[in-house]
Amino acid sequence: MGTPTTNNTPQKSAAPLPSAPHPAAINAAAASFAGLTSKLDYLSPEDLEKVRQAYRFADEAHLGQLRNNGEPYITHPIAVAAQCAEWKIDAQALMAALLHDALEDCGVTKAELIERFGSPVAELVDGLTKLDKLQFNTREENQAESFRKMLLAMARDVRVILIKLADRSHNMRTLGDVPRSKWGRIASETLDIYAPIAHRLGLNRTYRELQDLSFRYLRPWRYSILEKAVAKARSRRRDLIQKVQKELEIAFAAAGISVRISGREKTLYSIYKKMENKHLSFAQVTDIYGFRVILPQVIECYSALGVLHQLYKPLPGKFKDHIAIAKLNGYQSLHTTLVGPSNVNVEFQMRTEAMHVVAESGVAAHWLYKSNKSDEPASDRLGTKWLQSLLDIQDETRDAGEFWDHVKVDLFPDAVYIFTPKGQIMAMPRGATIVDFAYSIHSNVGDRTVSARINDEQVPLRTELKNGDVVEVVTEPTATPNPAWLGFVRTGRARSKIRHHLKTMAHTESEELGEKLLTQALRAEGIEGFPGDDAKYELIWDKLLRFTGSKTQQELLTDIGLGKRIAHIVAKRLVLLLADSGQRPDALLLTRERFTAHETASQGSITVDGSESASVQFAKCCRPIPGDAILGYLGRGEGLVVHTHECPVAKKLQHKDSERFITVEWADEPVRAFEAGIIVTAKNGKGVLAKVAAALAAAEADIVHIDMGHDGTHDDVEFRFVVGVRDTAHLAVALLNLNRASPVLRAERRKVANGS
Repeated sequence: MGTPTTNNTPQKSAAPLPSAPHPAAINAAAASFAGLTSKLDYLSPEDLEKVRQAYRFADEAHLGQLRNNGEPYITHPIAVAAQCAEWKIDAQALMAALLHDALEDCGVTKAELIERFGSPVAELVDGLTKLDKLQFNTREENQAESFRKMLLAMARDVRVILIKLADRSHNMRTLGDVPRSKWGRIASETLDIYAPIAHRLGLNRTYRELQDLSFRYLRPWRYSILEKAVAKARSRRRDLIQKVQKELEIAFAAAGISVRISGREKTLYSIYKKMENKHLSFAQVTDIYGFRVILPQVIECYSALGVLHQLYKPLPGKFKDHIAIAKLNGYQSLHTTLVGPSNVNVEFQMRTEAMHVVAESGVAAHWLYKSNKSDEPASDRLGTKWLQSLLDIQDETRDAGEFWDHVKVDLFPDAVYIFTPKGQIMAMPRGATIVDFAYSIHSNVGDRTVSARINDEQVPLRTELKNGDVVEVVTEPTATPNPAWLGFVRTGRARSKIRHHLKTMAHTESEELGEKLLTQALRAEGIEGFPGDDAKYELIWDKLLRFTGSKTQQELLTDIGLGKRIAHIVAKRLVLLLADSGQRPDALLLTRERFTAHETASQGSITVDGSESASVQFAKCCRPIPGDAILGYLGRGEGLVVHTHECPVAKKLQHKDSERFITVEWADEPVRAFEAGIIVTAKNGKGVLAKVAAALAAAEADIVHIDMGHDGTHDDVEFRFVVGVRDTAHLAVALLNLNRASPVLRAERRKVANGS
């Protein structure tokens, strides 16, 4: 938007316009809508009149406001609408372009826009409006929230981003009128956010312009030097370019191929980045110039390629077929680099007229090129899948900063192309892994992934995909996402889906644990049954929630499971509320619970078997395993932490926080191995570690971690292991094997560990 985006704050004082207005203001006012009308010849008379009405409304709303260069503020909305007219977008979007600053700067309400111009136009304008009226802690948070709103509006209606990019383009063209102190921030924001979005949506002309303008204001001196160098090179090579063009025309005429040839020069920013990335001087950048060859049919693009390769020598490895495999943003062309006259490298791009429109205008080609049937594959290519995925991420991510983290990784589509087992081609961002691929198919496929094969070979799930890979994903109905996946996934979609599933799973487990703990606490107070959602308990739950400050029953139970609330305090309040309604404690149950309160077989104890994930943790300080006497500590916000009875850490906590301890017992059949600490003192010598490891392997105890101790002498060495065992009996077998091993002097369990 004009003012807030570039901070070209219009002069909004109540003072009248100057008596001698700036000549530019007079010229702009005279041109005003008349200049725009000439670009709207594709609209019907009815639509043209609607756009004219929007102009009049905007002109009146911005009356008295000036831009920094002295022009009436209305010149900015007109320029934005003119850019949108270049894309031939519809009347509603043009009206929104003219009105896009009305909500933000002029006190116009959304209701007023709906009444005057209809809901669709008002929604477009609202999608473009910044969140000025909300308070944020930081500029970054403000930008992230504004960016999220823009992206979500764009996902629902891509016209929003087209108007936004037209708005940013005009602001960058006039950035010279803004105080120099603001150039860096505005140009950086354009380069980091808006140019990548334009590229992602295939708006390549806008993308190149935004990059060059950002470069001009971020690095004015370098821009100026490079501009002069390119101008000199252009004059030196004018004869060369003319010679190449003439030879092309002769060759294509001889082959009977009808073509339209146009020269293409690399942008200053792309030359600068190539020099910077490859540490080249300007003289070493040889492919500054290129040609676009526009042909009638796809087959003629390949014929033209043959003609060119007969005319000039191709550079090995410099041919790319983006027609057979389009880029993520819908771009299609054949690319080849040839050695032209005087050994100068020249790049050629061959494409059809339809491809050219898409290459320059991306999603805007929907309006520019009248081949917009919904069943055509082009509609899939124009970035629409990426836009829709933003809504999926939004459903799972409410934090603006986290949303931006998810989305920005998808803004730079350096793609690899892979195949499904059935031969379907899929484009993925470079660096994407098998898990990213699985989530790109469907979230259920990603959640259930257990293994994968690439080109019929079993590979780890973190394997990065390469061009041409044939990827097959293996799933299991009971599988769930692994938190470790967050360390290597590349796409925002995969990251948000994994986080959402883990949060949901942790929430569910904590709620279940909270219900168990509250049920146990109620039994200790003589109440047998847990009050459910029956109508007779509705009033009781309402009163209890008001007492605890929780919004829902589920939230209260989750807080109990996470240790944020003490179960027996909530239970005592619940017992009072039940007593008020006539339900008294059972004296027999109360007596029995108190009698068995210190017994390990208490009916109210929590049973653990190792299947718990987020809601139950096994303390690293003492590493309890099945067979140990254990007790549970409800840490604040971290769920249930299980300690051994002898653990010194647990004893200190009991002294300070005894009400947070509950009875915990092992299930009859734990479902996994548990970690135990072992200290092994052995004679130092060649192969000693291998012999110790072999003794553990013979006992089927998996080594999880190993550390060399620092207490040994020159003659002996101390190893500290963390091993996976089923229970205390299994650990005893492992220790027996170790003590029988020839180099081992002593092996014992390490019950207290500070670290691993």
